[in-house]
Amino acid sequence: MAINTSTKSEEVVASVLHGVKDLKIEHRQLGTPEASEVQVAVQSTGLCGSDLHYFNHYRNGDIIVQEPLTLGHESSGVVTAVGSSVTSLQVGDRVALEVGLPCLECELCTSGRYNICKALRFRSSAKSFPHFQGTLQAKINHPAVYCHKLPSNVSLSMGAILEPLGVAIHGCRRASLAKNSTVLIFGAGAVGLLCAAMCKVYGAKTVIIADIQAERVEFAVQNKFADGKVVVPMKRPQAIEEKLAFTKEVAELVKSQVGGSEVDAVFECTGVESCLQAAIYSTRPGGRIMLIGMGSPIQTLPISAAALREIDLVGVFRYANTYEEAIQLVSSSNPLLPDLSKLVTQTFKGFDGIPNAFAMAGRVKDDDGNLVLKVVVDTTNP
Repeated sequence: MAINTSTKSEEVVASVLHGVKDLKIEHRQLGTPEASEVQVAVQSTGLCGSDLHYFNHYRNGDIIVQEPLTLGHESSGVVTAVGSSVTSLQVGDRVALEVGLPCLECELCTSGRYNICKALRFRSSAKSFPHFQGTLQAKINHPAVYCHKLPSNVSLSMGAILEPLGVAIHGCRRASLAKNSTVLIFGAGAVGLLCAAMCKVYGAKTVIIADIQAERVEFAVQNKFADGKVVVPMKRPQAIEEKLAFTKEVAELVKSQVGGSEVDAVFECTGVESCLQAAIYSTRPGGRIMLIGMGSPIQTLPISAAALREIDLVGVFRYANTYEEAIQLVSSSNPLLPDLSKLVTQTFKGFDGIPNAFAMAGRVKDDDGNLVLKVVVDTTNP
């Protein structure tokens, strides 16, 4: 095994956010990996909604950026050096990066729920300070245990998809879907589509997907992510009574896709208040609603419509222990899994292309009329 024993640091290029839409290419020093770390040349990074929030607002909800921040956390790359105690990886291995580092000592960590560890540090998030810098840089040092080796038949761009796929896997685990369930997905972006795909894998009989963009739900059905579709009308009611009346209309559109019945479970992937309201009205008594989208932090809900029918509202935050399952799934030929590579709709090359990648990620379609689902930055040759 090749082990880098040099004590010298090297200069690596990084994309750094200094303010609203203010990205700069900088160089920073990177030392050799610690004993339990590996050094990874980051080569593929998908842009996430949280990255876009930081880029467009220099904050994500109530989390404000306090120092220049490198974005990116959906990444894969190639090992270029290994620490002295690492035996699981070697130079040249291709890996997917799991970028959240928990304390591993608290009760949550020891019970397997390290994703909600209070001391978790997550690359590209401004929640902890100093910020844990993201993956849009040429190389990083990262604990080997959170670098997951990719099989030869899994591409680096698919390796980057494993991070949001983990959210979908975690959501399905917490949903405890019964076989032949009927499931509704609100939001036909990348995470919603991945949730739809995983519901199929986990045994759902019928998956309905809803979005305000007709082209997105059509994509989902045509590419076998979902069985049915609902185009949510572009209405913006203001008074709470009008909002609830509208969301009941949306629930009826959903029921029309499943023979007039309510669904067993809803994966709410938008964070939009009206979608969660409609989710409550769409769910059968005893059903579950998975809260995945991070949008409006304070919402008005018809809570009695949920409580009196014992509908569970279940939080889903990132993922825990999902990479092994995700890698096994994408490297196999599972007939229930749609072609996830179709989610990567635009790719930008190099660090100079990152500002354009962010601009594209905020669009519905590109200049050629193609849907924008997942934008990937390829930094193979920085």
